[in-house]
Amino acid sequence: MTLKPVPNLLSAFRIVLVPFFVLAYFSDAGDVKTGAVAIFALAAVTDVLDGYIARRFKLTSNLGKVLDPLGDKMMTVAAMVCITIDGLIPVWAVSTAVVKELLMGIGGLLIHRRARVEIPPSNIFGKITTVVFVAVCIALMLFPQIPRAAAKAMIGIALALTIAALLSYILTFSAVMKKQAHEKL
Repeated sequence: MTLKPVPNLLSAFRIVLVPFFVLAYFSDAGDVKTGAVAIFALAAVTDVLDGYIARRFKLTSNLGKVLDPLGDKMMTVAAMVCITIDGLIPVWAVSTAVVKELLMGIGGLLIHRRARVEIPPSNIFGKITTVVFVAVCIALMLFPQIPRAAAKAMIGIALALTIAALLSYILTFSAVMKKQAHEKL
């Protein structure tokens, strides 16, 4: 048996988990969202596992470079929207994260199409941002009694990392486009 499809299957599985997470979030009795946290944690484990398998066995692909972050972002945004609906974080926070993800997705596709290069892989800022968002979302789901100021501070830190990741990707995209423009000359 080959491991080749495993990373992409794990990423696709993470995408399939999103509606189940939302259902669990809103059907968990009481304030603590244990079912939603379990699904969210399972998604995080599949993220780590698919990345490890893809890198360890050199099974990275352009499809994986799309599916993996898409699964991450869909789950993280779903969690942030749910938490926002519960009033734990402000609407502007989730709006900022969604706009950043849209910009990065569009930028990655533009680079891939215009420069005809492989989609740039995630970098350390993106990985750190994902870990921090996962931790913040889990903390807010497990401990909804966290004071609003503390919740906003946690989200603020995650959003600052998001902006740093976006700037890092903009620099990467600019360098790729500049290199491609020089090659045409």
